[in-house]
Amino acid sequence: MKIHKEGINTIIIAVLVLVIFNLSVFVFFCDCNLIFYLSILISLFLLFIVLQFFRKPNRQTHLSEDSVVSPADGEVVVIEKVKETEYFNEERMQVSIFMSLWNIHINWFPVSGIVKFFKYHKGKYLLARNPKSSTENERTTVVIENEQKKEILFRQIAGQVARRIVYYNKEGDNVRQSDECGFIKFGSRVDILLPLDAQVNVKIGDKVKGSETVIAYI
Repeated sequence: MKIHKEGINTIIIAVLVLVIFNLSVFVFFCDCNLIFYLSILISLFLLFIVLQFFRKPNRQTHLSEDSVVSPADGEVVVIEKVKETEYFNEERMQVSIFMSLWNIHINWFPVSGIVKFFKYHKGKYLLARNPKSSTENERTTVVIENEQKKEILFRQIAGQVARRIVYYNKEGDNVRQSDECGFIKFGSRVDILLPLDAQVNVKIGDKVKGSETVIAYI
């Protein structure tokens, strides 16, 4: 199992904290092996969760000018028309993907093209399934224009547990579909805003894989 670079410092800190915790348990409960063994088991379980969260899978990347691939692993929780007011100021088709604690939290570019717009927003940490999280939570907004001059907007949105969004792009960058665009730590959501004439290829409740699942055709 490969570990993503964003997890290295977190894993090191987690290991140090768990070692100190277990040494303390050993010192204070040296006459009770059961408590010490229990603390070891709990620590290994917690470390396993952290390692799972930061794992980096091998993915078959998808490259196609007319397709939009999923920018994240997770479950499709929203497919609806919305009024997008930050960039387009018009109706768009929104597809939202909820990323649970058990999902891989790497994010990928859904299309190839030029980053026409980028903005980072400070905000709240509402539950990522809450519709208000799209406009009130900590988030990034990225708009990519492909070779056909079609623009796709997507947002990384922090959730109730997620407290840090990592992004790798800026305005003017040339980006490639299925390349990594960032990481959201510990639970979150990604919104994709598509043209109204896009052919959506998923339905609510579908489980999708980042950089592999085709979300829509444009």
